[in-house]
Parts: sequence; structure tokens; C-alpha cells
Amino acid sequence: MSPSRPVLVVLGGLPATGKSTVARELNRDGALSYIRIDSIEQALRASGEMGSGGVQGSGYAGGYAVAGDLLDGGNDVLAECVNPLPLTRDAWRNTARTHNAVLIEVELVYSDPAVHRERAESRDVDIPGLEVPGWRAIQAREYHPWDDAAVLRIDTATTSPQDAAAAIRAAARAAVGS
Repeated sequence: MSPSRPVLVVLGGLPATGKSTVARELNRDGALSYIRIDSIEQALRASGEMGSGGVQGSGYAGGYAVAGDLLDGGNDVLAECVNPLPLTRDAWRNTARTHNAVLIEVELVYSDPAVHRERAESRDVDIPGLEVPGWRAIQAREYHPWDDAAVLRIDTATTSPQDAAAAIRAAARAAVGS
């Protein structure tokens, strides 16, 4: 995406908004180093090393560290995560700043609650052992919508994965000036 500075695309949004689908489409050519926080968190759970406290922020902390290493190597990075809080968003911003990367923040939203619920209740899980949240858990989850005008917000109820990926690519090209 960038000839001079690496790009960090942070793709966030509530569960069942299509993050993994859009991420796969965005990285169809394999040009991005793809970090999926669900995969990191499930690996931590499966290791048995997390104790009764659960994963908490460990998956995100691991993601920030891996992203930093990849960015230092000149790789463009796609990080897929819910990214629910100002704290997590600030940490991704700090990762980009610390590693001299161009940051593209994307929030996927789903404007049709009935279809969002259907998606949440019927989606396939492609991470072995991962238990995805149901509709009630999604609704009850602590999640603060972005209030930053610089965030690219995409409604996946009205935008195909292909069009969402194209919009993200266009935002990245504009951000790096190519």
C-alpha cells in the first residue's frame, strides 16, 4: 500500500458486522500481514496459561507487539479486532506512531438490527474452539462508537465486502499520497 512508510489498517466493529469477511477480501492478494485478535485470544485460552481471569487485554497487547514488529520490518499490517474502547484505539494509534506507520482506522457498523441479529446467530466459526458471542452478549457488550471524524465508517448492511475493501484501499492510497 505504501512505498515509503508502512500502513497499519485497524478494522474494528461489533461482532457479526463482517470484519473477518472484509479482512479476507481486503487481503485477497496477501499483501498485508494479517493480525486477527480473535485468533490470538483463542490461542491464549487454549494454552491453559491464562488462569481463571481469562484473556482480558492480553490478546490486544500481543497484537500491538506483533504489529509493531511487522511495521518495523516495513510490512503493511491489517489488524482485525472489535476495538471497543478509546483505550484500545489509543493503543493502536500509539503503535502506528511509535513505528512510523500510516494509520487507517475503520469501523464497520451494521444498520439493520434484525439482519445483524440473524448474522450473529447463524455465522460459522473458523477458529477452532472459539465461542462467538450471541446476540444478547453483543448487545450487552461495552462498546463505544468512534467519535473521530477521521475514522472510515462503513455500513456492511448496505456495502458489499468487495466495496468495503475497495473503500479501505482508496483511503490508504489517499493517506499515503499515491
